[in-house]
Amino acid sequence: MHLSLVTRTVTAICLALLVITPTLAVSTKADVIEDITATQLENLVEESDYVAVYWYKRSCKDCDKVLAELENIDDDTDRFGVQFVKVVDKKLAKSYGIKTFPALSFFRNKEPIHYEGDLMDEGGVLEFLTSLEAMELPDQIEDVNAKILDKIVEEQEFVAVLFYKTECRKCMKALQELENVDDDADQLGIAFVKINDPDLADEYSLGSLPALVYYRRRIPVVYDGDLMNEDKVLEWLVENKNTGDDDDVIDDVTLGLLNSLIDSLDHLAVIFYDRDETDDTLILTELENIDDDLDSQGIHIVKIADDVAAREYGIEDTPCLVYFEKEGQSIVSVRVQKSDVQHFLQIGSTGALQFHIPSLYDGNLHNEEEVLAWLVEQLHSDEIEDITDEMLDKLIKESHHLAVLFYDEDEQESQHVVAELENIDDECDNKGVAFVKIDNDDEAKEYGIDHRPTLVYFEKGTPYVYSGNLLAEDEVLDWLVHQVEEDEIEDVTDEMLDRLIDRTEHLAVLFYDKDSRRSRKVLSELENIDDECDGRGIFFVKIDNYEEAKEYGIDNIPTLVYFESEIPYIFEGDLMKEEEVLSWLFHHVDHEEIADVTDEMLDKLIANEPHLAVLFYDKKDEEDHEVLSELENIDDDCEQAGVPFVKIYDAAEAKEYGIDELPTLVYFENRIPSLYEGDLSNEQEVLAWLLQQKTSDTIEEVNDEILDDLIANFEYVVVYFSGSCEEGQKCDKILDELENIDDDTDDHGMHFVTTEETGLAHEHGIKSFPTLALFRNGEPVIYKGDIGNEDAVLKWLTSDETLQIPNQIEEVNQRMLERILNTSANVAVFFYEEEDVKSRAILTELEHIDDDCDDIGIDFVKISDEGIAQEYDIVSLPALVYFRSKFPQIYEGDLKDEEALLEWLIDNKDVGPASIIEEVDGKMLQNLVDTFEYLVVYFYDDNCPSCETILAELETIDDETDEVGIQFVKTNDVDVAEDLGISHLPALVYFEGGVPSIYDGT
Repeated sequence: MHLSLVTRTVTAICLALLVITPTLAVSTKADVIEDITATQLENLVEESDYVAVYWYKRSCKDCDKVLAELENIDDDTDRFGVQFVKVVDKKLAKSYGIKTFPALSFFRNKEPIHYEGDLMDEGGVLEFLTSLEAMELPDQIEDVNAKILDKIVEEQEFVAVLFYKTECRKCMKALQELENVDDDADQLGIAFVKINDPDLADEYSLGSLPALVYYRRRIPVVYDGDLMNEDKVLEWLVENKNTGDDDDVIDDVTLGLLNSLIDSLDHLAVIFYDRDETDDTLILTELENIDDDLDSQGIHIVKIADDVAAREYGIEDTPCLVYFEKEGQSIVSVRVQKSDVQHFLQIGSTGALQFHIPSLYDGNLHNEEEVLAWLVEQLHSDEIEDITDEMLDKLIKESHHLAVLFYDEDEQESQHVVAELENIDDECDNKGVAFVKIDNDDEAKEYGIDHRPTLVYFEKGTPYVYSGNLLAEDEVLDWLVHQVEEDEIEDVTDEMLDRLIDRTEHLAVLFYDKDSRRSRKVLSELENIDDECDGRGIFFVKIDNYEEAKEYGIDNIPTLVYFESEIPYIFEGDLMKEEEVLSWLFHHVDHEEIADVTDEMLDKLIANEPHLAVLFYDKKDEEDHEVLSELENIDDDCEQAGVPFVKIYDAAEAKEYGIDELPTLVYFENRIPSLYEGDLSNEQEVLAWLLQQKTSDTIEEVNDEILDDLIANFEYVVVYFSGSCEEGQKCDKILDELENIDDDTDDHGMHFVTTEETGLAHEHGIKSFPTLALFRNGEPVIYKGDIGNEDAVLKWLTSDETLQIPNQIEEVNQRMLERILNTSANVAVFFYEEEDVKSRAILTELEHIDDDCDDIGIDFVKISDEGIAQEYDIVSLPALVYFRSKFPQIYEGDLKDEEALLEWLIDNKDVGPASIIEEVDGKMLQNLVDTFEYLVVYFYDDNCPSCETILAELETIDDETDEVGIQFVKTNDVDVAEDLGISHLPALVYFEGGVPSIYDGT
């Protein structure tokens, strides 16, 4: 064992003993009731709301015994905001009516009450000091703090709470009015308290204060009436109490209150709904029939109509029922360092690790008996809960220990694995590991998971993949327990690393080779500092992937890289010196420095960071170091402004940007570079320039090398060739005019730059200046009109004729696609991922029919924007969708068979928008409801004899509905019909602004 490790181990043991040995001074001090003088007591009572005073006298054995008992509850009273002190002063005690010793008094808002119970009963004393009864003052609403409020809500069935703040006239007036109903509420069995805690009010999303919240059996309801009308408030409290007695109304909650309930209740059912949906209201009415049954099972049920809350839990369609169950365990063992210390330390603790697992109900919400059975089953069963991707993100962020099974519900191997692993769900709970499962291939791929089922363990957000046999449940359990109890630097995949870099503020990554002896030795050393890194909030992982290392310009393995908010720093010291490594990591956590990067790292940063400042410098030049020293002073300011700052010593990389003189500063915005031409030694000027670049919309000035790179890498580049141009000249004024359309060209996926250099212009045959050119896939198109007329320029740049690239499917962004769909009746759209090899191969085939589509009047475009598939409800990529008058139809055939695809497009176009009512599925229908203001939907059943006859009749009015702007579609999706409360088909539903109305005629 190394000397440093021995030293740390001994230190850890000593520290642990200091924490756990009750006889040591530190521990003793924490549990001592402080002795104070008469003057100190007077000041304390004046300054504090709640003060407990233990009166005693010297040489009193009973006093000593009682004191020993009361010191057991000193920490508890602290948590409830009660100051506990002791006083040995007979004269002062007598002034408060104390004649016998020992005695206990409790000062509430400066008024004392005396304890008359058994002082040796520490539990009774604690109850006296923290109960609502002890705090009651005549004709006054009691003031409480957050801890006492929690206790009151936990113990009392009905509690009314006024949230207020000091120096708020409206609050004081409302409080004055509500004092009048305090006694009435008390007689009705409703505890009435007030709390001055704006942070807690914000946490509950209460908005402006004052606000009144009524807790009925721990379920909060917010009062939305006039707080100045005491009669109305009392009436509302009575109504809600009576409602609570009947339990026939499901309470509405805010997002803040919902999160509070999820944290505090063991079993909670939540209905996410839309107030404007008739069907949602109908379902709520049905579910209120089972409210009593749920209450008898200990399951609380609430409802929430909040789009933000729904999105937070990954709920796309309402109504939706989610069940939350609190799980967890008490921690009974504390491990300080390695196994030798772990054997030494076995201590008790009252701390508890708890987590809340959500389950989604996927049955029929109209059938309240099925809903009840499902909820009761959740209460008693040991199933691994299914979750959405948004819920997974939330759990990863909030859980210390989380096991996630990525599986395929329809695949037999997954079914077997789920059945096996459900046998260890309880054991995982007992070890503090939350266990969930998710059937989502896209989410799995984000973690580099190609095969399902796969088990991933997350510890404080860091993922670790299980590589053993998932059908051997005991081995899986042993592995999970090992992950919880042992501190090892864990292996990650390249996809996991990308996610960690994106989401983790402080991340240390060891690039290593598990077959290399040196890598193994370095790893063994660095395992010793994993705990220390964890204590400073540094996640430590390792990756055995040489290709990933090369992406960061790392040629030598092992290499340690520290990422801070995605910016990489390479460790250049000796990896075998763990203390040196630890000191280096802590230095970077505590201090901001401009990071040195490789050219590969720079390429990654330029691709991923929307705003980036890069200093190209010469490491051997003393003047460059002086400039760098000045610029370090503005690194923090740049970071706060959202402009990461890095430096690079690479002459070849500098030359790629046409940089011959060092140092040079380049600002990149969405991959477009701009060169700084001012004085680099004046850091304030540099900072002002960088902030101006970020906040203002300017056309970037580039040199020929940068321009050549842009033309080679981007589909559309607009270039203003100004020639030599001085401020105030005509060319400069034209540039000012063109600045007005820079944002518009950005929205259309074009990069707009300007240059005074003429070399590249001459290469493309441009000889007169100023000239405006649009480069489409490297080929220039010259603007022949008036460059000074920015509106005419914009119209030309965004016209289909200008943008059309011969023999190539046009790439568009989301805004361009929306414009095309709004202006063109026939559009074929290829949705794909830019880096996908399969998509590239398909595109090569599809290019063959682009001209044919043009000839028959179909616009053919492609789009690869991130998140675009989800926007159009496309399940998997690549996909081809044909939009006829904005109605989407997904092609189900072979995308590489361009002839079959062309025939399908022609057939769909020839059908014509007016000849039949469009067929849509459930997902498509929801998209149309959101898209169109006026929509008619014909619901039918394939097995219905009259449905076809009725459809034929309705198709005779399809033209007329089109003419008045009403879109007409049909669907045989029975589930959607049931969700709308339609039990008999066929049926006709009219949507206006998303609100449905069912036709009840013939």
